Amino acid sequence: MIVFEDVYFSYGTRSVLKGLTFKVKESERVAILGGSGEGKTTILKLIVGLLKPDSGRILIDGEDITLKEEDELMDIRKKFSIVFQDGALFDSLNVKENVAFCLREYTKMSEEEIEQKVRELLRIVGIEEAIYYMPDELSGGMHRRVAIARSLAVTKPKMFLYDEATTGLDPINAENICQLINELSKDGTGHIIVTHKLVDALRVAERFIFLKDGRIVFDGNIVELKESQYPDLVIFKKELQYVI
Repeated sequence: MIVFEDVYFSYGTRSVLKGLTFKVKESERVAILGGSGEGKTTILKLIVGLLKPDSGRILIDGEDITLKEEDELMDIRKKFSIVFQDGALFDSLNVKENVAFCLREYTKMSEEEIEQKVRELLRIVGIEEAIYYMPDELSGGMHRRVAIARSLAVTKPKMFLYDEATTGLDPINAENICQLINELSKDGTGHIIVTHKLVDALRVAERFIFLKDGRIVFDGNIVELKESQYPDLVIFKKELQYVI
């Protein structure tokens, strides 16, 4: 579904990605790990066309999106459910109105249908009781769940994309979000989760991609990870003994 071919990307004079090449099938559960500033979130933004590479190609379902204009990317973005770290809820709208926003913008549903759909989505993520809460009344875990519900509002995605879905959450809420991610992928829909927390990556992923200095230094499953001798994975491998 997703193909990166020798992708380079820079923010101004700072080179972030240096020749990334990888493929992800729509049914795969992948974690992208690495330190701050390694380009993990940048990869997600490139996948949905929010950023364009300096060079190289990105293909989605065999379609090269590298040179597509903004109005040509809508159909591509509908293939994904993407949740960024901050959730980006509208502070002035309650939970219902946040989730309903895209339904009003992109569908012709009646208000009654929108109400039913919003409640259905909130049930899926387990917080229907918070339908009239304002964003500042939500816990961190609830905030992430609302963001996930809103991302599901318009289309059934072919793949979920999560940017630091558990960052800033206490261990219980982090585990609950991981359980929700797995629940949403039970039908075979894959996901890519960007994280710096190996324990959460292990809860939701079967394949692990590690970034270092803008390059992929490891790409494999848990068995291959445990056997890897790459020096920069030492800190992660030390953590393995506590989480496996």
